[in-house]
Amino acid sequence: MSAGAGGSATPDGPVTPGGGPGAPGSRTQRDRARVGARLERGGRRRPLLWILGVLALLVVGAAVAAWILMIRVKPSVERPVLDARQQQEITALRTSLRGHVEALAVTIGERHLAKPQSLERAASYIETRLARAGDPHREPFEVEGRHCANVVLELPGTSDRLVIVGAHYDTAFGTPGADDNATGVAALLEIAAALRGTISKRTVRFVAFVNEEPPHFRTPHMGSAVHARGCKAAGDTIDAMLALEMLGSFSSEAGSQRYPSPFSWFYPSTGDFIAVVGNLASRSLVRDCLEHFQRASDFPVEGVATFASLPGIDWSDHRSFWAQGYPAVMWTDTALFRNRNYHEASDTLATIDFESCARVVHGLISVVRELANRDEN
Repeated sequence: MSAGAGGSATPDGPVTPGGGPGAPGSRTQRDRARVGARLERGGRRRPLLWILGVLALLVVGAAVAAWILMIRVKPSVERPVLDARQQQEITALRTSLRGHVEALAVTIGERHLAKPQSLERAASYIETRLARAGDPHREPFEVEGRHCANVVLELPGTSDRLVIVGAHYDTAFGTPGADDNATGVAALLEIAAALRGTISKRTVRFVAFVNEEPPHFRTPHMGSAVHARGCKAAGDTIDAMLALEMLGSFSSEAGSQRYPSPFSWFYPSTGDFIAVVGNLASRSLVRDCLEHFQRASDFPVEGVATFASLPGIDWSDHRSFWAQGYPAVMWTDTALFRNRNYHEASDTLATIDFESCARVVHGLISVVRELANRDEN
């Protein structure tokens, strides 16, 4: 290896003017500078990566917590095998439910304040049928000068604490309202008939609400809003409110069930179940309803306790009781997320699955009994 004047020969590279590998401009120095720059950039990235990692863990944790809190509400319960007597009860219910729906959706038809005679005929029909179980009365009020009323039956218990079972009897414009909501009213009538003559630990109040449908929905003129405000003013203690909202549309076809996002990730895509829907404050009631129903019925059931602001969660009379701070749930076939006849003229008697409806109502009778007789907290 040779050396020239003013320079040095090194094993690391060729002769560099004015010095060795550490001299300014040497390859070694440039390499070190590049390595240093990479290390500096990496050092700057580490906090960012750490922050992103923590955020990812928080998102996953929040998703798991939400699933546990809102979705995982159905207790693990051994389902019953129904005996011959129970099957006969379901058969009888199927006939009775069909008769009620036919009276409301076919004989009477579309019923709301714009059709006052039909609305009055529906109220009279409900009052007459409830009279078979007790002494019903009307809860009258006015909406812009027009008279209307809820229909109320109370079966006194050994305490004044209440379980309320409600269903609206009005329809949307232009529909006979077989599923929405003649099925809910029919269920209310049959649950009242099943509890006739019984004395429970709690008083059970049945209310057929007027004015659930637009243009009154989410206004103070809803019959359920009037009733719930009255309960609050009277200081009533309501341990459970059950809104029966569309109980007649079921399908065994894959893809027949839809959901608002993100519930399709967690629930069946086949619309063959009944749903119990509550807000977060009613989570315990949702779980109790699911447990009692599963112990009494072999019919498929799902439940959710979530934010009331999500689409579909507050779409019935239970919302009026949430507004007054009461625990309340909706029992539903999920309305437009399954039933394509929702608010249409095609919501007719012929579209109702009365076998499934009867099985649901058979289970609901047991749910109401259990809620009315459970130990007080």
